[in-house]
Amino acid sequence: MFAEIIVDITNGSVDRVFDYRVPPEFEFVKPGYRVLAPFNGREVEGYVINIKDKSEYDEKKIKPIVKALELEPVILPEMMRLSDFMREKYNLRRADTLRLFLPSEMRKSRVKELKQYYVTVAPEYTGVNPETFLKKNAQSQYDVVMYLNEAGGAFLSDLNQNFSASAVRQLRTKNILVAEETAVRRAPYKKIISETAKNVELTAAQNAAAERIKSGGGTYLLHGVTGSGKTEVYLNCISAALTAGKTAILLVPEISLTPQMFKNVRDRFGDGAAILHSGLSAGERFDEWRRLLTGSARVAIGARSAVFAPLQNLGLIVIDEEHDSSYISENNPRYFTHEIAAFRAKENGCPMVLGSATPSVESYYKTETGEYALLKLPDRINKKPLPEMSVVDMRKEVMAGNYGIFSGAFLRELDACVNAGKQAMVFINRRGHSSFVMCRACGFTVKCASCDVALVYHSEDEVLKCHYCDAAYHMLSACPECGSPHIRLGNTGTQKVETELKKLYTRAGILRMDNDTTRTKDAHLEILERFARGEGRILVGTQMIAKGHDFPNVTLVGILDADLSLHFTDYKAAERTFQLVTQSAGRAGRQDFAGRVVLQTYAPHHYVYTFARNNDYESFYKKELNIRRVTGFPPFSTIVRAVYSGEDEMEIGKCFSPAYAELEAFAKENKDAFIYLKGMRCPVKKIMGDYRFQILMRLAPCALCKAQYVQITDDKGQMTNTDEIIQKVYAITGKNKSRNVTMFVELNPANLN
Repeated sequence: MFAEIIVDITNGSVDRVFDYRVPPEFEFVKPGYRVLAPFNGREVEGYVINIKDKSEYDEKKIKPIVKALELEPVILPEMMRLSDFMREKYNLRRADTLRLFLPSEMRKSRVKELKQYYVTVAPEYTGVNPETFLKKNAQSQYDVVMYLNEAGGAFLSDLNQNFSASAVRQLRTKNILVAEETAVRRAPYKKIISETAKNVELTAAQNAAAERIKSGGGTYLLHGVTGSGKTEVYLNCISAALTAGKTAILLVPEISLTPQMFKNVRDRFGDGAAILHSGLSAGERFDEWRRLLTGSARVAIGARSAVFAPLQNLGLIVIDEEHDSSYISENNPRYFTHEIAAFRAKENGCPMVLGSATPSVESYYKTETGEYALLKLPDRINKKPLPEMSVVDMRKEVMAGNYGIFSGAFLRELDACVNAGKQAMVFINRRGHSSFVMCRACGFTVKCASCDVALVYHSEDEVLKCHYCDAAYHMLSACPECGSPHIRLGNTGTQKVETELKKLYTRAGILRMDNDTTRTKDAHLEILERFARGEGRILVGTQMIAKGHDFPNVTLVGILDADLSLHFTDYKAAERTFQLVTQSAGRAGRQDFAGRVVLQTYAPHHYVYTFARNNDYESFYKKELNIRRVTGFPPFSTIVRAVYSGEDEMEIGKCFSPAYAELEAFAKENKDAFIYLKGMRCPVKKIMGDYRFQILMRLAPCALCKAQYVQITDDKGQMTNTDEIIQKVYAITGKNKSRNVTMFVELNPANLN
């Protein structure tokens, strides 16, 4: 018997199947197992993808498997098929896709089941008075036996901590105590106290949406305003799936949202819910993954990577805040969560639900083409109106002599909020104190030595940080170019907002939530719990506070520097700004108190703010869709981006130039398929010491991925569908490479920088 194995090495030259002989002692091995196998003079881990009786190679020369790393398969057959899909769709190496299906620490045995000794009194001594079998002066041993008889048992580590370790050891030697090794679960979020879920009666709109979803497969876009009760629809549908003996996956975009959603799900489904995301410890992540694999947990909740949860017989997949760009993986392996979820939903014949108050333009467009079914929740669950939004023209503030961070209107509203004993959330999508440091005399801007980006000043540590490579530098006292001491700090960040608010509200309690304050484990949960308890009246944060959170006492939301995302050189700039503004505004007035929003901008008449102020998503969508149609951007094209990077620009050119020349020739042969093709430096020219060049392509509507198999006219021998065109792009860019040059291709990337 022979096994076809993918070795766990990320190298293009070994991205293929290798045959190994299966010794008799490992005949239980089948596809999905991890094994140890000899490779190139060493033993490496690998994944079994097929078992066969014969090999096409000389069987005498085929080496045997060294060891089976587990006693059961850890990759499901469905995930094997998913690996094939991802490999072809995204041009990924097989090993990279298979790694996604396992906790990373499983590789090289960096994490295993945690086992501890559980101690009980031996059956013949259970319930017997210790005085009958212990010496009169053995008081310590007596105490241990009495405790265990009452408690029923305890872990050895706890006994040694609370009683005499010597007494415990002597009792074990006498066989009075029995110790058995048992697996111990490392449970995340132990601080979250589960409560009995209240019996929630759905509104007519919620019930209609839930019943439609439960009626069968397909993809549903649940468009509900902030506070409309989308979560209750999700939970109702998950409950129906579990009742039918199936499982479910619930995805959220931010780790900061996971504890709140986890509590909601655990209150409803108890210990049958498991959580998966990168913020857990290695042990917690492994144990939660294993509970899902073994079926002891049937609901997976988590961020993007939870879409790969090892659940069988899926009955529902939910992607909450579906518009969020975090659902697109920007690092290797690159993938789009929606497409992975759609594959799994189709494999299991189950519905997929995309929920948002501000759906992506592409998703909403699919409801028009019939690919998705549109479900609406137009009203807040409490029948309260959406918060009233005031748009403040910051140009007028400057003309009136106000050069500060806050407008007069915002401070008046904040005063009223704090004085009334209510809470406020202040959103600015930039962390740090100042976004750049510049010399007033010569204009020199301090940049990272390894990345082509300006350094950000962080006042708490008195350092300059690069938000790409995380490098830190000393703050300047003088310009390194001209020696001038006149250093200007640039645009405001969360740290500076927090500092200024603390000056104004010394007793209110100011909390800050951004990447800097949430680096430690459970930091998200601790900050949110403190705010929920009222320890802080004002919460300052980046986009991680802008969506999903539900705090009943929040009556005011301030949106500072709202134009930050509006002026990015990105076709999605207006869409992202509308989403951030609408989502941020939706945090106010969610319960019994009316909410207000103050939005500060230097472009008050921009259509984004007009539509956001009126919470008019559909008008925004129509305008944005028309712009995309005229300019030829998604959903009316597919963007393909090939990025080359390396330390040596000359060597990059040797790969980049021939690839671009061949793509130009290919585009000329397939003019109907290409709207745009150009090679250039990336907007961020250098990251972590590597120079970066890109080839940007836009493929025509007739070659869109939905109609991946829709024919393009081929009377002149042109390619016949987008799938073939993209595969050809993969082939051209892939063959022009070098050991010292990294190349990857992205489809509709979230970030074009």
